[in-house]
Amino acid sequence: MTTTQARTEPEHAQEADPQAGPAAAEGHHGGHGPHGYSAQKDAHLKRLRRIEGQIRGLQRMVDEDVYCIDVLTQVSASTKALQSFALSLLEEHLRHCVAAAAEEGGTELDAKVAEATAAISRLLRS
Repeated sequence: MTTTQARTEPEHAQEADPQAGPAAAEGHHGGHGPHGYSAQKDAHLKRLRRIEGQIRGLQRMVDEDVYCIDVLTQVSASTKALQSFALSLLEEHLRHCVAAAAEEGGTELDAKVAEATAAISRLLRS
């Protein structure tokens, strides 16, 4: 696999339906049920399958004793693909879950902001 193949499609986060109102948001930002990424679920699964293919490609490269720098280049491409996927999920979380909590206000908003901050922190450490 080449670095070009490792590039991901442009990210188009889909916003929550503004016509749906607060009632539609209930249960969409908790631990179960539809989440911010649900509208893009098929695209996300396709993207994850592509990343899985990249990882399998890495296994083949090692099995075939490919030059180490070429393997490292593919590791880098796979890492970037996962980071891009994570950023896409984070954006959808902010648009959906945090935005819904902002409408509700109170401690729910504080909890969602803290949750997002912790996720960003984990991404920065990786």
